[in-house]
Amino acid sequence: MQKRVPVGIESAHCSTCMMGHVCLPTGMPSHEIEQLDTLVKERIRVEKGQPLFRQGETLNALFGLRLGSIKTQLDEANGQHQITGFFLPGEIIGLDGMIEGEHSSSAIAMEDSEVCVVRIEDIDDVSRYVPSLQHQVRRIMSKEIARSHQVLLALGSMRSEQRLAAFLINMSQRLSVLGYSSTDFVMRMGREEIGNYLGLTIETVSRLFSRFARDGLIRVSQREVRILDMVALNELVGKPC
Repeated sequence: MQKRVPVGIESAHCSTCMMGHVCLPTGMPSHEIEQLDTLVKERIRVEKGQPLFRQGETLNALFGLRLGSIKTQLDEANGQHQITGFFLPGEIIGLDGMIEGEHSSSAIAMEDSEVCVVRIEDIDDVSRYVPSLQHQVRRIMSKEIARSHQVLLALGSMRSEQRLAAFLINMSQRLSVLGYSSTDFVMRMGREEIGNYLGLTIETVSRLFSRFARDGLIRVSQREVRILDMVALNELVGKPC
C-alpha cells in the first residue's frame, strides 16, 4: 500500500533535508540547492513488502529514498526474482529506466519507507535555471553504472567468501557516508536476499557468516553485524585497506 503525502511549506525540502549531503543536491552550490526546493512536490510512503513501482511501468519520476530501505529486482515469468540492488536513505531509485522510459526492474520496500518524488518533467524545467542539475543526474547515473559493473565483477570472478566480504565492505562504506557507524549496523535484508543478490545459496551465505564470525572478522546476532577486522575483510577481497 502506498500513501502520497503533499510537500507543504512546513515540510523539509532539498535545502534543509538531513539527506541533502548524499542525495541529489550533493556537491551543488548552496544558492542552487535552494532552487531545487521546487522539485519535490510530494512524497510516497510505502509499507514493508509493497512495491514503489513495478517492472515495465512507465518511468515518469525518480525517487530519492528518505527513510527506510528498498530492493530492486527483476521479475521473471515463472514467478522467480533476481535482486539487482539494495537502496539506503539518500540514494536515488529509478535510474535504470532512464534510457528506455520504463522501469526495467521492480522496487520493493524492505521496511516501511518514504521517498521523495522527483518528476522527470520538473528536472527538465529546473535545469533551465540550475544548469548543474543535469550534471548531478549524470553523475548519479555514472555511479549506478559503476555499481552494476562491480556486481558483475563479483559474480563473474570472485569466490563465494570474497563476494560476501565485498558486500559487507560496501554496506559499511555506504552507511558511513550516511553518518552511521561503519562497523555496527543492522542488515535490512535477509540471508536469502543476500544470497539471491550475490548468486549464492542461503546455506552458503549462512555458512560464510558463521565462518567469518569464527575467524574473528565479524560478530553476528540475528541481523545485527559488527565488523571486527576490516583489514582482514579487505585482504580477503584483495583490496588494500
